[in-house]
Amino acid sequence: MAHVLLFPFPAQGHVPPFLKLAELLSRAGLFITFVNTEHAHRRFLASSPTIDRLAGLQRFRFRTIPDGLGEEDPRLFVHFLRILESLRTRSREHYRELLAPEDGHDPDGWPPVTCVVGDGMLSLALEVAEEMDVPVMLLRTSSACSVWAYYSIPKLVETGDIPFPEKADMDELVQGVAGMESFLRRRDLPGLTRHAKSVADPTLKFLMTASENLARGRALIMNTAECLESPVLSHLSSICRVIYTVGPLQTLLQNFGSCRPDQDVSNSTAASNSASLWQEDRSCLKWLDSHPNKSVVYVSFGSVTVVSREALVEFWHGLVGSGRPFLWVIRPDMVEAGDETAPAELETAARERGCLVAWAPQEEVLAHPSVGCFLTHSGWNSTLESIVAGVPMICWPFFADQQVNSRFVGEVWKVGVDMKDLCGRSVVEGMVRKVMDGGEVGEELRKSAAEMSHMVRIAAEEGGSSYTNFQKLVDHIKSLSSQKYQGSSNK
Repeated sequence: MAHVLLFPFPAQGHVPPFLKLAELLSRAGLFITFVNTEHAHRRFLASSPTIDRLAGLQRFRFRTIPDGLGEEDPRLFVHFLRILESLRTRSREHYRELLAPEDGHDPDGWPPVTCVVGDGMLSLALEVAEEMDVPVMLLRTSSACSVWAYYSIPKLVETGDIPFPEKADMDELVQGVAGMESFLRRRDLPGLTRHAKSVADPTLKFLMTASENLARGRALIMNTAECLESPVLSHLSSICRVIYTVGPLQTLLQNFGSCRPDQDVSNSTAASNSASLWQEDRSCLKWLDSHPNKSVVYVSFGSVTVVSREALVEFWHGLVGSGRPFLWVIRPDMVEAGDETAPAELETAARERGCLVAWAPQEEVLAHPSVGCFLTHSGWNSTLESIVAGVPMICWPFFADQQVNSRFVGEVWKVGVDMKDLCGRSVVEGMVRKVMDGGEVGEELRKSAAEMSHMVRIAAEEGGSSYTNFQKLVDHIKSLSSQKYQGSSNK
């Protein structure tokens, strides 16, 4: 019997897509062990009912391992290298025990783990499984276009685009990412490359290692659709033996068949499989109900972005100046340390023009008819959710894959505008007006967004490419299980 262990990097942008894939595999009748760090699991338990619901399924269980960091450590994602090193050095044996209990007996009487789906950014998941001869597939939670850009870093070093030369022209086209030579600028390269001062930079080394690992997995799983990233996927196929595009996962989860009679799995809505490190404030949905169709600007910079108080004020004035009502997610830790106090006028005017929440049920917000625009940090989950909902975007990327995503949104898919590296109030106001008002640009963006939404939804329907690829993925996992048992019986 196939038993899949899923191991994501313990962060907001990584765990939710892993949970969606895990539930899909559970619906397909597989045993699922989902591994979280103890700290991340406690936070998700405190804020997300999804965790409790999934834990109650017949063949679905959570297991936790320590991450080796102190209780008071903030575990900021921008310090991900330190988190990864702690996991690599202090969690190895705990992970090994989950893959194969030392006494040889599973505490629940489950079959042995026959396949690992590991986070492509978490080398530990791959390395230990390989040591124990357990087949590994890798899930990358970012876009295919950003994964290809990461993979191209050695070429970019060779062409001199990385590290950035002193006083580099940020709008100069780069030639080291195959297929993107005509539109990818230096400022559109993955944000983590901006701070590298030499080729020995630890972040560059990590990114190159993670990219090299792509070819080591039995397959690469991606939360995207062929219709969305086909040209880039053709490049990735030159280095990965098998690629399964199964996105958008939230749409596939809504569409994927009926439950097996032996599985206690209810049909899930997008909302019920939302997972967050912060408690969602659902009162904002009622606030949205009071506004006309496509009248509200939804603003969220995700789970990692940190802004200065000055930038916050500029966004604020730009939004107010646009004349549009807005729903704005402002996390408790979003403003730079020591600069947390919000301007008094922001709080006052928000009651008149906007709605401020610490965290929102984003998939439901984007699907709400009153939302007409998404001012976003361009994280891949947010980008894909906006595409599914057919909501045009204003992109203000912070770091990592977000710079690449925002360029594709504005220049390739043409479902939004790219505002990277700018946040002056006049710029914000102008961008909102351009997207929300009834001019030619706004109409074209809405048309393109609706067409793209239709395409990716079709891909996740029965007979669509993502739906079919998921079935192939399940068959592949089952075949690995059969090979393992056949191998054991032949010994």
